[in-house]
Amino acid sequence: MFTNIVTANGTLNDQYILRRENLYQGANGRFVERFFIDASKSYIFKPLTNNTQLGKEVWIFENVLAELPLKFPKILSYSVQSKLSNNWIILEDLGTITHTFDSNIALELTALMAKWQSLPAERFSNTPLKGPKPPIEEMANHILQNKEKVFNIFRIHHVSDRLGNKIFRAFTSKPFSAVKVLSHGDLHQGNFGYAGDKAVVLDWEHCHLNTPFWDLFHLIDISHPDFPKPSNHTLRNTVLDCYCEEFHISAPDREKFKQDYFLFSAVFSVWMMLLIQSDLDSQKTKWTSEQLSRQLKETIRNLVECSEEII
Repeated sequence: MFTNIVTANGTLNDQYILRRENLYQGANGRFVERFFIDASKSYIFKPLTNNTQLGKEVWIFENVLAELPLKFPKILSYSVQSKLSNNWIILEDLGTITHTFDSNIALELTALMAKWQSLPAERFSNTPLKGPKPPIEEMANHILQNKEKVFNIFRIHHVSDRLGNKIFRAFTSKPFSAVKVLSHGDLHQGNFGYAGDKAVVLDWEHCHLNTPFWDLFHLIDISHPDFPKPSNHTLRNTVLDCYCEEFHISAPDREKFKQDYFLFSAVFSVWMMLLIQSDLDSQKTKWTSEQLSRQLKETIRNLVECSEEII
């Protein structure tokens, strides 16, 4: 069916396409597109958008997603080759996806998250899976090395030295959890939403083994330039309680789990704060300074809320 749709150099062949539209741009500058081969039927063309993730999305589709009770766009055709420009997939088009964030989708995704995090981690211990960001231990080391810069940004945004010292004391005095589960890896608001009345999870190419808090943080507290989130203090606790119920975490252990999450979220948010500030300083990103400034404020708000919860 898709013969000749993609040229030998890995681009859509306009000779066979009625209409096409860009959806978003990947990390390597290539665009994910919706294309029509006739007036009634559309598909999604996704070239390799992150050069480090060669073949990963196809692998995930074939080895993980088929056994999970969740909605995602099916892969209809693909090419995985050594030449990066010739790597692409064609997916079914689920239509317009509403990238909303509220208690309904947060709790629905938390229940689904429990499904993929319950898959035996040993199944994936020898697979070529890699996340898009460094592990939390490396983030902690990075912010420790940049402590003065962290406190300078804190003061500009009226975060007290008391709170800053609290974060640094907490993560330097106890280790992060060594538990590893299968993580989506990049579960920010742009990668989930509603297609009609069904929750859908997109872009699994960053799936990898990581701490259970990785996906939770992306769902609850990570900020994104394109998808503003309101303050979610109450929802944060509701989602954490829901997660604990899904995994039958007892009441005595639930408080420790939440404390571990609050610390993880605070450290990840400080790392994000440094990254966003660096983007603002360089002015070499695809986002505007207004978007990045809003993202920075949101990140700092979330880290303050989580830091205040640390005992």
